Amino acid sequence: MNRPPTRFILLAVFSVMGCHHEHQEYREQGKFLVTSPLRKDAELTRDYVAQIRAIQHIELRALEKGYLQGTFIDEGQQVEKGARMFQIMPMIYQAETQKANAEAELSAIELKNTKLLADKNVVSPNELALARAKFSKARAEVALAATHQSMTEIRAPFDGLVGRFQVRMGSLVDEGDLLTTLSDNSKVWVYFNVSEVEYLQYESRSETEKTTTVKLQMADGQIFEQTGTVETIEADFNNATGNLAFRATFPNPKGLLRHGETGKILMEVPLRNALLIPQKATFDVLDKKFVFVIDEKNVVHSRPITIAAEMPQVFAVADGLEEHDKILVEGLRKVRDGVKIEVDYKDPADVLTHLEVPAE
Repeated sequence: MNRPPTRFILLAVFSVMGCHHEHQEYREQGKFLVTSPLRKDAELTRDYVAQIRAIQHIELRALEKGYLQGTFIDEGQQVEKGARMFQIMPMIYQAETQKANAEAELSAIELKNTKLLADKNVVSPNELALARAKFSKARAEVALAATHQSMTEIRAPFDGLVGRFQVRMGSLVDEGDLLTTLSDNSKVWVYFNVSEVEYLQYESRSETEKTTTVKLQMADGQIFEQTGTVETIEADFNNATGNLAFRATFPNPKGLLRHGETGKILMEVPLRNALLIPQKATFDVLDKKFVFVIDEKNVVHSRPITIAAEMPQVFAVADGLEEHDKILVEGLRKVRDGVKIEVDYKDPADVLTHLEVPAE
């Protein structure tokens, strides 16, 4: 009688032992947490890179040529409307004003004498009209000289914050030279770009569903204490980026936000009748998301799904699952496709509530 070689007997024994050991180890895993997708309304928080701009931000420039004679404010100082900021040496303009006043006085005397002569019919009415015209011209020269002189003094056109000085005391400035900037940041405008798809989704919502209030996350990660309101949407898309700019207005009573800062706009987007599952119930294979679905015999099957939106600890599913499906929540690395498990089913609302971060 021929006997099989010893090595084949050993392989068979090890194979049986291996199968028995694998089954035994699997049985000792215990029950697995299972739940179902939850159908409910939710809110998705979208964030957008934002640029912060003062509601008024202007350049203060010299209106006349001359030496900078006086500076009455400092960089970073809050000034009130009408406050004196810079003085350009006014001596030439003072002399021109004095000259214009003298010529106006002379014209006034000439007009008076001409009127006396006209009353006695010594001069014609045309002479009187000419004297009056010369007097009017002289008064206009006085007003012009006074205007030039007033332009040597730069005053704040509104309450604001002074920027960096571009000139120093004694600098020779020409007409139009930049002196500094002034920002009114009692309110700020925050600009952020929205994609074409998101814009169309926004416009398709009803007026009651449109999100007009937004939050601002500052550069340090903190949320600004004031909420903003979306007030304006620009007219044209940027053809290079495919984005459209939104503008939100934020009150800034403490002056914390400054012109030129950056941050992120946080906008709540309503998801109506969304199908929600825990993020930890999914796993990735290449660039696709999968879940383990449990059938009526408690057998595990992997299934691809499509994600509609991502929230903290929660996914909204667009395709691949139904409300009645049962999905594995924990122990995804301990099972594989086709195995049978012991199920510990929990209500989906209870499972989502006890995640690290709530669904809403």
